[in-house]
Amino acid sequence: VQLVESGGGLVQPGGSLRLSCAASGFSFSSYDMRWYRQAPMKVRELVASISGAGERTNYADPVQGRFTISRDNAKNTVYLQMNSLKPEDTAVYYCNVQIFVNYWGQGTQVTVAS
Repeated sequence: VQLVESGGGLVQPGGSLRLSCAASGFSFSSYDMRWYRQAPMKVRELVASISGAGERTNYADPVQGRFTISRDNAKNTVYLQMNSLKPEDTAVYYCNVQIFVNYWGQGTQVTVAS
C-alpha cells in the first residue's frame, strides 16, 4: 500500500487549495478513504471521509461547508478541496486507508497565513 499526498502550500486566509492523494497497492474502489490533519502540538484529527464508490461523505464540524472530499476511482486518487481557509486550518494533512491496519501517506503541509 502506498499513499502519496500533494498540493499543500502557503495560502492567505480566505484562499483555496486542493490536495491530492495518489493510492496504489490495493483495490482502491473497495475502501473508504480519509483525510486527517495534525497541527503542531495537537493530536491528529479526522477531517473528512468518503466511501468506496463516493456516495457517502462525512466531515468534521470545523471544516463542514468549506472542505469537499471527492475521489476518482479510475485514477486511484482522492482529493480534498479546501475553500475559505483559516489560520487554524494550518497543519500537515495526511491521507489514510484502513485495511486491517492504518496506512498513511507522508503528509503535505498546509499553511494559512498572511
